[in-house]
Amino acid sequence: MKDFNVNAFNLYDKQWALVTAGSIDDYNTMTISWGGVGTIWNKPVATVYVKPIRHTYNYLENSEYFTVSFYSDEYKKDLGILGSKSGRDTDKVALTKLTAKEVENSVTFEQAEITLLCRKIYWQDLVTENMPQDVIDKYYVTEEPHRMYIGEVVGIV
Repeated sequence: MKDFNVNAFNLYDKQWALVTAGSIDDYNTMTISWGGVGTIWNKPVATVYVKPIRHTYNYLENSEYFTVSFYSDEYKKDLGILGSKSGRDTDKVALTKLTAKEVENSVTFEQAEITLLCRKIYWQDLVTENMPQDVIDKYYVTEEPHRMYIGEVVGIV
């Protein structure tokens, strides 16, 4: 695997990323700003959080693999589109400068600076009973909590 040296605290929050699941013939992607990279069970992993109301959620549920891809600032507007439009309603990728490409078992985009190919090894719904009230008030008054997905990083493209 390639080296992957990053500022882990800025990677998702400031740089944003795309999480993508499905096949090149039927995939969905969305912008994420919550997540992490690390190690569990002696495996390198990427963690992402997706709400059940998001179209990408169904793709993550039905896929063994997903990708997390990162982009230069040049594509910030495109990531904004992919985070604000639903693939349920429109071909949102067509509204961007991004070009989908197949990677082993999943999909990424040609413009990605780096893509983590992940095999889903764990998921769990966040539980509001375990959260501070201010978090519940800000994020979960009208929508169900996120589902956390942990993917073993099996390749870096």
